[in-house]
Amino acid sequence: MNAKQALELAKKNNAVMVDLRFTDWPGTWQHCSFPLAEITEDVFEDGLGFDGSSIRGWQAINESDMLMVPDPATAFMDPFFEHPTLVLTCNIVDPITKQPYSRDPRFIARKAEQYLAQSGIGDTAYVGPEAEFFVFNDARFSTGSNHGFYEIDSVEAVWNSGRDEEGGNLAYKPRHKEGYFPVPPSDSLQNLRTEMVLVMQQIGLTVEAAHHEVATAGQCEIDMKFDSLLTMADALVKYKYVVKNVARQNGLTATFMPKPVFDDNGSGMHVHQSIWKDGEPLFAGDGYAGLSELGLWYIGGILKHSRALAAFTNPTTNSYKRLIPGFEAPVNLALSARNRSASCRIPMYSASPKAKRVEVRYPDPTANPYLAFSAMLMAGLDGIENKIDPGEPLDKNLYSLSPEQLAGIPTMPGSLAEALDELEADHDFLLKGDVFTDDAISQWLEYKRENEVDPLRVRPHPHEFEMYFDI
Repeated sequence: MNAKQALELAKKNNAVMVDLRFTDWPGTWQHCSFPLAEITEDVFEDGLGFDGSSIRGWQAINESDMLMVPDPATAFMDPFFEHPTLVLTCNIVDPITKQPYSRDPRFIARKAEQYLAQSGIGDTAYVGPEAEFFVFNDARFSTGSNHGFYEIDSVEAVWNSGRDEEGGNLAYKPRHKEGYFPVPPSDSLQNLRTEMVLVMQQIGLTVEAAHHEVATAGQCEIDMKFDSLLTMADALVKYKYVVKNVARQNGLTATFMPKPVFDDNGSGMHVHQSIWKDGEPLFAGDGYAGLSELGLWYIGGILKHSRALAAFTNPTTNSYKRLIPGFEAPVNLALSARNRSASCRIPMYSASPKAKRVEVRYPDPTANPYLAFSAMLMAGLDGIENKIDPGEPLDKNLYSLSPEQLAGIPTMPGSLAEALDELEADHDFLLKGDVFTDDAISQWLEYKRENEVDPLRVRPHPHEFEMYFDI
């Protein structure tokens, strides 16, 4: 779709506004709306200005002017606004140099795709994320110098099995770790998920499946069909927008926090990946689990750089509440077929070469998809370029191995601070092709340390009062 066609789409749907959107540094959609008459074809070339110093992790106040340049191929009609509104995703440009902005996550993803094509290895990186989320009936939290608390609640949470509810307690609340696939009434969110799916389809997303997930208290998953890296990153941002707003319209609230519920499974985002060239899959072969040598090298790169990748794939302090053994979040960096306790799994549902892929299981949905998908691709390409051996596959349940058996298996970082240190020490593979720049890496490290690691580090935790107040 070109600029003219995008504007025709707006007129066809009687749009009165155009909403320009872009993804900020941490991964949240930002927007500004304009009357339709203000968006001419020239805007798709020249862009429109905004204050880059007010966007997290971006410009200083003395160099705040930035341009958002809409990409006409991303046009769709917003499904939630009262007044018909065309939405366009934008690329960010420096108004002085007219060059793409090095900290624009979408630009990094565009460069990652370009680097793949220029490498000659392949021409398309396919990505298929499985983003999980919780739907709550109530979520309250507050922190201050003298207090800190959170409280979440769900009608279907197991902790409400004894509550005296208005109209009576109707039971059927999934027990901890028993929320996977039960039919209603245990699954109380079927209609909500279907509504989410219908809205996703309305705005052009292709959905393959939807179901309740393992945890109690309303954990869900909706799976989209895989697509090319940039297209899939755009789609995941739209996906999260739909999930949150459909929940809100139904008097509920959705969160993609990796670990909002103690003592049950957290929300992950398993990311399926493969590389194709000239319409042919490159990961299929006669090696382990039906993989090609190239596919195994790709996994070797992922495993080698996983501890640094964590800074992008698991980018919050809460991420590391999920990355613990026994909760379907693999911390052991190993390759295996079918085995969900390994960090890199080869799905064996189909013998078709087109289905051959690697599923990287440790990421979570707080990741900025443009950055996380790009970083994993760069790690995999580094593995191919350097023929990195992924090591012997481990087909045992890694959670059941003894400490002696696990001694030689590397693990994911135990905290965001540790992951950031790993990225600082290991990021040369990301700089190839100028995909990530030194500026982008250093700013990510600075932003995360100053705005997330340090603020949590200096605050007392509510559980510390239970453990230490009477000492």
